Amino acid sequence: MNRLEIIREISKHLTTEKDAKTAVLKTFELMAGALRSNEKVVISNFGTFRVKERLPRPARNPRTNQRVMVGPRKSIRFKPSKKLTSGI
Repeated sequence: MNRLEIIREISKHLTTEKDAKTAVLKTFELMAGALRSNEKVVISNFGTFRVKERLPRPARNPRTNQRVMVGPRKSIRFKPSKKLTSGI
């Protein structure tokens, strides 16, 4: 399911597809803003999104086979809730 399909499904419960699009886009915007601020995003009965700091690590350039150091970076982790995974 992609963003457009989510909007179309939500529009069945709201007055217009425009209202649904606004709601979905604002939801994603708020989630992204919270994650940029290193906040956890918890959605009950769905899961938790959080930012994880990754430490620098050695890696290998596949083209030259040379060892290089990859710097620290941030990534987003998702942990599904037990209710979400129990239905799969």
